[in-house]
Amino acid sequence: MASQPHSLSYVGCNFLRQRLVLSTLSGRPVKIRKIRAKEENPGLRDFEASFIRLIDKVTNGSRIEINQTGTTLYYQPGLLYGGVLEHDCSPHRSIGYYLESLLCLAPFMKHPLKIVLRGVTNDQVDPSVDVLKATALPLLKKFGIDGEGFELKITRRGMPPKGGGEVTFACPVRKVLQPIQSTDPGKIKRIRGTAYSVRVSPQIANRIVDSARSILNKFIPDIYIYTDHMKGTSSGKSPGFGLSLVAETTNGTFLGAELASNPQGQGTAVLPEELGLNCAKLLLEEIYRGGCVDSTNQSLVLLLMTLGQQDVSKVLLGPLSPYTIEFLRHLRSFFQIMFKIETKPSHEELQGGEKVLMTCVGIGFSNLSKTIK
Repeated sequence: MASQPHSLSYVGCNFLRQRLVLSTLSGRPVKIRKIRAKEENPGLRDFEASFIRLIDKVTNGSRIEINQTGTTLYYQPGLLYGGVLEHDCSPHRSIGYYLESLLCLAPFMKHPLKIVLRGVTNDQVDPSVDVLKATALPLLKKFGIDGEGFELKITRRGMPPKGGGEVTFACPVRKVLQPIQSTDPGKIKRIRGTAYSVRVSPQIANRIVDSARSILNKFIPDIYIYTDHMKGTSSGKSPGFGLSLVAETTNGTFLGAELASNPQGQGTAVLPEELGLNCAKLLLEEIYRGGCVDSTNQSLVLLLMTLGQQDVSKVLLGPLSPYTIEFLRHLRSFFQIMFKIETKPSHEELQGGEKVLMTCVGIGFSNLSKTIK
């Protein structure tokens, strides 16, 4: 019997998803102590407990121990199993919170994953399902994760606070990942988007589109923003509206930005016109940051590069977000992998912010449970 890899110990509730995902992939147990130990109601929150349940569903033989107050968590990972599943996500966080981690795990399952997630599809905290569909899926395709069994479908929209949305995610399994070399983001060639409205006047979506176009039309003519007004049962349980925009470059890079209205009964009402203008500005800021991957998917691309074949992968990113910086530290702890980080000052005026070139050699992670047919 192979000796147990020694477990890693952490303190605090931050970066829980990163730790559990990397623990599952590396097979190293993890212990997290003092989760909100000093707060009035200590321990894990509902949405974190729901995330742990989801990890338990997609794996086989995981051991999870939580103490009575919920302030200490011990997780010994099992094998990634997959299959056809359903999961009710906590309405406190959007489905994007759960989906981001599933995108990291799905290619390494034993059986192709097909999962129905229910809950909030769009909120103001996590990346929405629309943005993940438009930016993360093309990114996975670059690593060779593709096929007819690869889709992300929104069957119902759900806005906070009550949710009621439904999403189907299916992903094929891969034995190994291809290394990538993406160092030139290219120029922006088109902008696509979705303005959605549920349980409010359908006219609101059109107002959002007009205001977003008023800014973006100055830069590029090829803009198409779909309006998506869901009716009846497919509109979830709470009213709301929002906009997600994605810019595509000549080299197949996707940069996304989004905004959603305030949840019913929380904060001041947002005007659709303001929301459209602000979202367009956010997209322009994301384009200014630039790079071959937008800021929401930085950690996903770095993980897939780490798990690639034993070959060099390179990617050009915009300024690293604090979340990504912590993720790099975690990658070092779990996989003993270090990235070569070179800053590239922008010489040309039109290149936007400072860029970072990330280079690493993959660890040659192979999906052992995928049987060769």
